Amino acid sequence: MRLALGAFLLVAMNGFAAEPTLRFSIPDSWAMPVVQIERGRPTQGILHDLMASLATQVGNPAEFHVLARARVQAAMDHKEIDVRCYVAQPWLPNPSGDYIWSIPLFVQRDLLVSHKRHPLPVIPGELPTQPIGTVLSYTYPSLQPLFDSRQLIRDDARNQEQVLQKLWAGRYRYAVSNQWTLDWFNQTLPPDQQLHGVAVLQEQAVGCVIRNDPALPVQRVLRTLLRMKMSGEIDDIIGLYTGHRPTESAPQSYGAP
Repeated sequence: MRLALGAFLLVAMNGFAAEPTLRFSIPDSWAMPVVQIERGRPTQGILHDLMASLATQVGNPAEFHVLARARVQAAMDHKEIDVRCYVAQPWLPNPSGDYIWSIPLFVQRDLLVSHKRHPLPVIPGELPTQPIGTVLSYTYPSLQPLFDSRQLIRDDARNQEQVLQKLWAGRYRYAVSNQWTLDWFNQTLPPDQQLHGVAVLQEQAVGCVIRNDPALPVQRVLRTLLRMKMSGEIDDIIGLYTGHRPTESAPQSYGAP
């Protein structure tokens, strides 16, 4: 009996070990509520929870690779990672490899943020020359002409949280932040000290992309992401960290910025 049980466990373990590890990229520029990175490892956050749940439902072990944002695409091209999430097709205009995209899963809303409320939306092109808080290596298509002309000057920080910390400390008057990070940052502040979105710079549908490798469960990953979105699981994860579920639906196709 013991021999039979031992043989069964060995077969089961070998079957699990045969499943390839899903290697996910985690850019080190992400901040809460997208992800919390501690001692070089993600521990919580919207994308951490989504990736962990995805791997569990697909039936493959997950492996997280924390990388500098500028290295993520090269790592995928060199087959060092398998799945990249929170990305849009216009951000990767010339991918060198063979990839398959998921449906859009989120809407990223980039805001111009200030200490002060404004009765009307701020028009960036009408601002006088000044520094603007930005994240190192991030691109901001709607502001790029103003950066090129030096009307606005990038003041880069390593991640989104540091950008808002510098704005709150008075290092500059305006910064760029996505809606999730702004909501998370404001949760720790009394109402009279919170930061405010004063203009919507861009809204972008984002999802996941997976290497089209026969060794990977590509179709299972895509079907699982679709099921997680349609069942409301992804929106529930967002609500857990931001305090409210998304009110908008991700566009069903990726538009150019």
